[in-house]
Amino acid sequence: MDIAAGDETVRRIAPHAARTRRPGVLGELGGFGAGFELDTARWRRPVLVSATDGVGTKLKIAAMAGRWGSVGIDLVAMCVNDIVTTGAEPLFFLDYVGTGVLEPHVVEQVVAGIADGCSTAGCALVGGETAELPGMYQEGELDLAGFAVGCVEHDERLGPHRVQHGDVLIGVASSGLHSNGYSLVRRLLLDRGGLGLDAVLPELGRPLVDELLEPTRIYVSLVRTLAARGALHAAAHITGGGLLENVPRLLPEGCAARIEDHVWDTPPIFALLQREGSLTREECLRTFNDGVGMVLAVPPDAADGVLDASTRHENTAWIIGEVTPGDGGVELVGCRG
Repeated sequence: MDIAAGDETVRRIAPHAARTRRPGVLGELGGFGAGFELDTARWRRPVLVSATDGVGTKLKIAAMAGRWGSVGIDLVAMCVNDIVTTGAEPLFFLDYVGTGVLEPHVVEQVVAGIADGCSTAGCALVGGETAELPGMYQEGELDLAGFAVGCVEHDERLGPHRVQHGDVLIGVASSGLHSNGYSLVRRLLLDRGGLGLDAVLPELGRPLVDELLEPTRIYVSLVRTLAARGALHAAAHITGGGLLENVPRLLPEGCAARIEDHVWDTPPIFALLQREGSLTREECLRTFNDGVGMVLAVPPDAADGVLDASTRHENTAWIIGEVTPGDGGVELVGCRG
């Protein structure tokens, strides 16, 4: 590893980590391990919740464009959105950056985005690892992994154990593709479709690269607010597998989900992909989020309040279905074909 480049990288990223510091963080960036002290006066029976994820082949788009800041936000979002489905408060985050040739200005862009994501989620960036691995990665490429830890009171955990027949399912809007399905996106639009990243398509109204690098929305503030009110039973983060495979993860035994396919606004990128790939509606809903980044299971009498709260948190949301008796699957009603 280029020692000078490593030192320069640490110098560049330290201020970004510092701006995410929160109560509980022990020590400074650069130690062998990061410490976090739980406030024992606050937590009665704390449950630690952890998640790890990456950004996937969306990084290929970032490398082609030479734009790295937004993928740092994606990295945080993919982890903290998983954690918050349990009702947990994200506490701290660590990252791993692997690259063939260390370029400090590139790593700084990535970590600046990670710090932005951590600030939005309310968690601290407490450490990480930057690895220079010649021969492992192509020139100009890097890989990312993220690790987040949160905490929730044992008796306040969200999940299938709270969900009941008749619960209303509310879909909260995504910001676009988020960080899933990019291998298919690249094949359909760039390889087979021959589009350049600077292409401005009428249905998108902006350069394709801006659409593809739109960062994943972070839902921590909204979900935590609803959980604190007791207005939320469970949540599903719509990632790989789309609505059809992620909604069942919030259902208890003996329940199914009935979803009305025509009630939410689908961003035009999804229609473009369906058309270019001659995909069926089911294939789309099993691959992409289709405009719904989080699904909330709420009591019927709380639905209107959840919609209002979503608006106040600058999230568009729709009632998209309900929990019914069944075998854990998703019944799609009014499928648009």
